[in-house]
This record gives sequence, structure tokens and C-alpha cells, in this order.
Amino acid sequence: MLETPLTKLFRTTDTQKKALARLGLYTARDLLYYFPVRYGDFSKLSYVKDIKRGEQPIIYAEVKSIRAKKAWQSNMSMSEATLVDSAGDTIKAVWYSQPYISKMLPEGTAAKFMGTVGERAGALYLTNPEYDVIDKIPIEKSGDLFSEDKQELLLYPVYRETRGITSKWLYHKVKKLIADGALDNITDSLPGDILQKYNLPSLTSALVYIHAPKKMSDADAARKRFAFEEVFFIQLVKQDQKIAYQESGAFIINPDKAVLKKFTDRLGFELTNGQKDAVTQILQDISSETPMSRLLEGDVGSGKTVVAALATYATVTTKPTGQTFGSLQVGYMAPTEILAKQIFADFVELLGPLGISVGLITGKDCYKFPSKTEVGATKISKAQLKKWVANGEVQVLVGTHALISKGVFFENLGLVVIDEQHRFGKKQRAALRSKPQEKKEAVQEKTPTKITKKGLVDNTEILPHLLSLTATPIPRTLALTIYGDLDLTVLDEMPPGRKKVITTLVEPTQDAREDAYEKIRAELQNGRQAYVICPRIFEADPSKTKSLLVKSAVAEAKRLATDVFPEYKIGVLHSKLKKDEKNEVMRQFSKHEFDILVSTTVVEVGVNVPNATNIIIEGAERYGLSQLHQLRGRVIRSTHQPYCYLFADIKSETTKERLDALRTAKNGFELAEYDLQFRGTGEMMGNKQSGVSDLAMEAIKNIKLVEAARNEAQTIIQDAQLSKYPALKKQFEYVQEHMYLE
Repeated sequence: MLETPLTKLFRTTDTQKKALARLGLYTARDLLYYFPVRYGDFSKLSYVKDIKRGEQPIIYAEVKSIRAKKAWQSNMSMSEATLVDSAGDTIKAVWYSQPYISKMLPEGTAAKFMGTVGERAGALYLTNPEYDVIDKIPIEKSGDLFSEDKQELLLYPVYRETRGITSKWLYHKVKKLIADGALDNITDSLPGDILQKYNLPSLTSALVYIHAPKKMSDADAARKRFAFEEVFFIQLVKQDQKIAYQESGAFIINPDKAVLKKFTDRLGFELTNGQKDAVTQILQDISSETPMSRLLEGDVGSGKTVVAALATYATVTTKPTGQTFGSLQVGYMAPTEILAKQIFADFVELLGPLGISVGLITGKDCYKFPSKTEVGATKISKAQLKKWVANGEVQVLVGTHALISKGVFFENLGLVVIDEQHRFGKKQRAALRSKPQEKKEAVQEKTPTKITKKGLVDNTEILPHLLSLTATPIPRTLALTIYGDLDLTVLDEMPPGRKKVITTLVEPTQDAREDAYEKIRAELQNGRQAYVICPRIFEADPSKTKSLLVKSAVAEAKRLATDVFPEYKIGVLHSKLKKDEKNEVMRQFSKHEFDILVSTTVVEVGVNVPNATNIIIEGAERYGLSQLHQLRGRVIRSTHQPYCYLFADIKSETTKERLDALRTAKNGFELAEYDLQFRGTGEMMGNKQSGVSDLAMEAIKNIKLVEAARNEAQTIIQDAQLSKYPALKKQFEYVQEHMYLE
């Protein structure tokens, strides 16, 4: 029954079929696992005179008048009613896209109304309220209101709706599924000993509890069970991937300390303790024939590139196993052309003087260092670069997605570095790691060899070690879940000489703005540069009611050039520019050909302009803390004092507290934990990107739950065939097929 289409179980209109599809509901299983986002409480009766905007009250009222009408601007069909409660106070109720309500609730009908309180032109109203028709309105919050059967459901589930499907409709369909026996033969995929160990309800009980709880403790127990189950299966899939990856062979990279000293001696500064620890962990990993899978997480400016460069140097100064000639190679994949070129330049500076050859491949250009004909890097054809990479002459290849294009083969790929791996799709990441196998299949003349521990040669494929980098602050619990197949290393300190950003919250007044502009002008006069970040590219159309009326990069650049900083050169950067135009703007800004760069968030990752020490973020209240932190990181690229000005329209104390957290937090990890506790994990990853449900994302706040699920998954996955757990194995295979997890 679980796989039966909903359209065969219920009579549905074309509008409802489309609505179900928008919600991703096709089968009985989908509907049973479509959990309420919250619960209302029938016992919490409110009166019209007491309610406030944003609340979700229960009001017992009589329909004084009701009619179907069209919205004035959007021409949307709707029902509008005037309700009167037992105290004689009235309130409007509006049902958008539901004109039929006017026929279902005739004048004089008494009902329980449950909805969100909105406000228009100073008047409160109920938005799309649920209702249950009753015989009469209770006069007080006592008496016959609760004289009904004690088993009556006082809590009611509220589901996410869409046009054509209401929460009430969904609830009644779930009730019908359960009444028709959908749970009668359902199999619990979680082993009984795990349920008992963590005091979790069975699957049947949990499905009843989550959709029709008698009390909140039932709903909480069900949500805990499903959260544990989802995190557990994510961990199971990730641990399985890790084991499969580690079953392959890898080149053993064990460089001489004297070799590494050549690299560190040239730096001109000492590595931080965090960098030293990261290097130790990485070198230990790559000295094994088991492929490394490690995530290096650190704030912008914490020195991840230097760590990656040292791991790269250790790799390319190592000869392939069993050979007395040649060297291993490194592939470094960056999400944008700007960042790829920046990494190429960094690697040329760090590795070039040590005799290491470095190549760059993007969708348009290819470069090689050292040049055979001129000083520095030289532009070459893609065919020539591919040839030199294939024969091992290019030891390090930096690139964008072009790095995984067909025809790019490595002679001996020992290490893969992926920068901001969540910006690449799963298939793209896998494509780079499987480059040695791709070459094997393309050549087909001989099988790549692997030297075993006993010194024997076999046909096991060799995969490169993997080092993933991210500057996105991720709470530990989320990192353990999303990147469960990777070992985690954190850089939690900045290099010596880096100053903490002075972050100022600027109120939306002219005086406050002008004061900030004057402080920036003083910095510009000292030879520094500045960013101005805007939420939009172009100005919004004021005639469109849903337009976001905030600063736009194009208009703000003109205003600043005319009214604020006429003596300075200003450039504009945004996503509508062609790739060549973006690159040229960034080149000009990095060369100080203009002083101020007005941009959208395209500068969030990959821009390195040490001379830029000031940043204004317009509409700061509209960004998540993680993104604000990333943007602020643009000005921590030198030893000069950096400044960040948050231009925000603060309408609530919550917004002010959130932005104050950005001012006071020591680092991005502290901010990430703040968002996790007070705003939810969507700030860091977002459900569409992470593939984790709202329920599990909330559960990730609980480190004990995540660690418990991870430990159980690590234990069970040791039984490679899951032979002891047939129900779990079946669900595991289902999750593998359907889970979207980047």
C-alpha cells in the first residue's frame, strides 16, 4: 500500500494533483512521511481583543458576513469573512485562492478558527484559517468547552501548504490512510536494540504520534525517532562511501623532513599551531596506501591555501610507488575562474621557486609555469597542456570544472584538492577523484598497477588522496552529518599580524551613514580600497508589489560616484556581466585602477585584494550570518586594520541581536553555532543544498543525537552485507537511491 499513488487512493482534482506534485507527494509513503511543521492547541482559546500580529490563535467565533471576491491588485480569487467572538469583538478572515469557502461557511455558522494573524492598513485579520464547525460558541474558557470525550484531540497538526492543498485536507487524508490500514503491515527498519537503547518509539507508534499526538510528549518522541533515523541513515550511507573509497589503493606519500623544510623556509613566517596540526594530520593520512578523505575547515584568511600547498609539495616531490623516476601529480579544483586564477598565482609564488611546474585550465584559457620561452607563466593551447599533464610534465594542475573535462588525463594523480566542495555537484567531485580510472578505461592497453604491502603487484585501482577545503563556517554536528565520509580538521586561529575586523552596525539615518562614509574616506586617503555590497543588481520595479526595495549595485555605484565619493574611481561587479568582464573588473580592482568596488555577493568567495580593508554591506539584515561573515572576510587579507560597516534596517530586537553576534563573535565557527541554536541550519547550508529534512536539521542541534547515530552506523556498517538486518538493508538501499545529499 505504501507505494500506491495517492491519485488511486483519493479522488483528486487537477488542481490538487498539481499541488501534491509541488509538495513532492505522489505515494502513500510520501504522505505518511510528510510531517507537520508545528502543532496548534485547541485548549488555548483566544479572544479577538487579545490577539497580536504574527500570533496563531484559536478563536471561537460566529460568521457575521462572508463573500467571495477578487483581490484588487493581483485579481486573485478569495473568500473574506467578518467573524464575531463571544465578547462581541470582530475580525476579518481571508482565504486566498479559496472562493468556495464562502459557500461552506454561511452567515451564522459557529466554528473554531485557527490561523495566523496578519495586518493590513492597521487592521488585524486571520490568514487562511483552519476551521471546525461547532454547535455554539463557548462563553468562557471553561464549562462545556472541555466537557467532550477526554480522548478528543486537543493538539492539531499544521502542515506546509500550497495553492490547492490545505493543511486540513492533508490531515484528513493522513487519517484516512491510517484508518484504511496503511500501518498494519509496515516494517520497522531500525533494529529493536537501537530503539530500546535510545528509548525511541516503534515506526507504527511514531507515525501515529507525529500526525495525531494526544500530548506534546508523544509528538516530541516521534520527532526524535525520525530525526535519529534520518541522521542514522545519512551516516550509514556516508560510512559506506568512506569504506568503499578506502578499499581502493593510494600512492604512499612519505616525504623527507628536509624536503618539507625547503618549503617552510621560503614562507618568511612560521605556521600557526592550527596549521602545524593540520599538516601533521594530512601527512599522516597520505603516508598510507589507504586514500585520505579529509575536510579542512577554516575562516577566510586562516591559511588553508598554505596547508594545501605544503600537502601539494609533499606529493609532487614523491616518486610513484615502485619507480625511480617521475613524480606524483596534484589536481586542484576551484569553483570559479577568479578563484582558480588566484590559486594558480599563489602556487606559482609558493612552489615555482622550488622547481615545481604548475598549470592552469579554465573554460577559456590555459597557462603553464615555468614558461620555456619567457619569464613567468605563458599562455598555451589546451591540447598542449593536456599533453604535458598526461605525460607528467605538469606536476600541479589548477582549474575550474574544465579540470574534469574529457581528455584531461594525469600520469600519476596522487592528490586531489577541492576548494569549497559544496559548490560542486556530487558527480563533479567524483569525476575528479576517478581521473586515474578514467585514464585506465581510455587507454585500455594495460591495467594500472599497485604495489601491495607485500611488495606484490595486483590490479586494484589507485585513487588519489582527497583534501577538501571550505571557508564556510559549519557547526561540528552538521559537518559530521553532511561530510560524514570525511575526517575533519579545523583551523581556528588566524596567522600572526592579522587584525580583528572592527564591525560597526550603522542605523538607517543620514547622519550615521555620513559618519561611516567619512571614516572610509579617511582610509581611502591613506591608499586603502573598499567594497560596497548590495542585495540587488538593478533597481526594483516599484509597481510590482513583491519587489525587493533595497539598494542595487548599478544605481548605488552611480550615486556614490556622484554624491559621496566623486574624487575616487568606482567599479561595478555583478553576475549579469560576462565572464571576461568580471575578470577584467577584478583585475583592475586588484591593480588599484579604481578605489571602490560596488558589487553583489559574487565577491563572497575567491577574491584576494590585500589592499581592500573596508566593506559596506547594504541591507545587512537580509543576509544570513554565515554569508555576512564570508563577505566580511574579503577585508582580512593583510596586516592593515580592516573595517566592516553593516547598513541595516533593524525592525526587531531579534535582528539586532543577530547582527550584534556578528560584531562580537571570535570566529566563523562561533557564528555558525549561534545560527544553529537560534536560526536553524538553513543559514549554513539550506535544505535544497544539503538534502536534509527540516526535522533532521533541527535535530542536528543535538550533538549527542548526531554522535549516537554516527556511532551506531559505524558499528552496523562493519557487516558489509547488513545480513543481520534485512529490514534495515532494504531501507538503506532505498535511501541510497533517493537521498540527495551534497
